[in-house]
Amino acid sequence: MTTVSHRLDDVDHAPSVVTIGVFDGVHRGHRMLLSRTVDAARDRDVRSVVVTFDRNPLEVVRPGQHPPALQVLEDKVASLVATEVDHVHVLAFDRAASQEAPEDFVGRVLAGPLEANRVVVGEDFRFGHRAAGDVDLLTAMGEDLGFDVDAVALVVGDDGVVSSSAVRAAIAAGDVEAATAALGRPHRLVGRVVPGDGRGRTIGVPTANVDVVAGLAVPATGVYATRVARREPDGPGTTWDAVTNVGTRPTFDGEGITVESHLLDVDVDLYGAEVVVDLVARLRGEQRFDGVEDLVAQIHRDIEHGREVLA
Repeated sequence: MTTVSHRLDDVDHAPSVVTIGVFDGVHRGHRMLLSRTVDAARDRDVRSVVVTFDRNPLEVVRPGQHPPALQVLEDKVASLVATEVDHVHVLAFDRAASQEAPEDFVGRVLAGPLEANRVVVGEDFRFGHRAAGDVDLLTAMGEDLGFDVDAVALVVGDDGVVSSSAVRAAIAAGDVEAATAALGRPHRLVGRVVPGDGRGRTIGVPTANVDVVAGLAVPATGVYATRVARREPDGPGTTWDAVTNVGTRPTFDGEGITVESHLLDVDVDLYGAEVVVDLVARLRGEQRFDGVEDLVAQIHRDIEHGREVLA
């Protein structure tokens, strides 16, 4: 069973094979590192450990300029646990952590309770204040501290290197299918259902208005085939097929981005509930219609198209 910790003082001292990273999205490239970590730990008969951060370090280093996240922390930890590592440690990343020298980071984390005897990282791994640490420095420090370094080449897919940046670009372009291919799962929006203007129900197509968690990557405006679930304490519950509009509602001169999901063939009251919206496929871009009748007709076409895709 995988254990999770948030304070190094709570981690038992024991030899480990360790991998370190932000792991935003836990995509195919990340899972290569994680698989190698688990395999190496089993070969050495020690525990496998993932060290990640409670936020993207760029949120602290470049506030306001950091990229959107591919997962909320809860989902990231769940994805890491699903890889069957023995332990996931979540480091708090604050201003003090951003000032930590590479050597101090290694001494505090890898040579501390984790007692690393191997460290698995991507070949472009950087760490410490101003990202001054690299694989060469890590390798040199390992010679003194008793661990070796496995620097893993980046995973290359049909569309190039599999990276969090590439996944974000695909989502921003509305190419959620490409994002799914890189992530190994649909990109997920998370948020609470809040009251909207009720217009969907007046035209016969009620929607759940999802207030997406701030900072999460939202796709390009358009209509998407999705799957929606109420978030329960132990994970998503019953899942419903849905068609979700991401946009500004131009036909009604709307402002700001909204995320509205119409559940197919069911009428469920989700007001106040936290839900997850998994983006399966983009059906079309956002359009402005001359009148409500044209809009409603297109919505029904979208629903049929979404039903076909989700089947």
